[in-house]
Amino acid sequence: MSDDVKPLDPAEMACWRAVIEASQRLLTQLEDDLRETGELGFADYHVLVLLSEAPKQRLRMGELAHKLIFSPSRLTYHVGTMERRGLVVREPCPDDRRGSQAVLTATGLLALRDAAPHHLRSVRRWFVDDLDAAEIAVLTKVFTRLGERLTAARGADPASG
Repeated sequence: MSDDVKPLDPAEMACWRAVIEASQRLLTQLEDDLRETGELGFADYHVLVLLSEAPKQRLRMGELAHKLIFSPSRLTYHVGTMERRGLVVREPCPDDRRGSQAVLTATGLLALRDAAPHHLRSVRRWFVDDLDAAEIAVLTKVFTRLGERLTAARGADPASG
């Protein structure tokens, strides 16, 4: 190990591994639970939620990619698969014809409404119901701060997209 990199102490290593392993297990469980209820995967669900909350149920592709933490090419592919299933459509941006936006369809909204209670049940079962109010507050504070720092760091790096 390089001299300029301080190794993780046992408590830091245990924390890091717990975050990584539990996050992966949680996301896998949520994905599995969502797939049991229908055709939506976790990424599909997230796209539909973001579009349902957006003004006029539409977002520029670049903004959607940013919110999903997807590369533009990954989003284009993913939205294409959702478009073939009738969940979303792509339309030219009215203010900039070179850009496009993803738009929630009635079929997509219905799929979201059908999946939402199952997903909420899964989120409660595997995450929220195991935490008390103080733990929720701490996790919200820690992950909000971390997310803001990482977003700012990526925004400062022109190579980050």
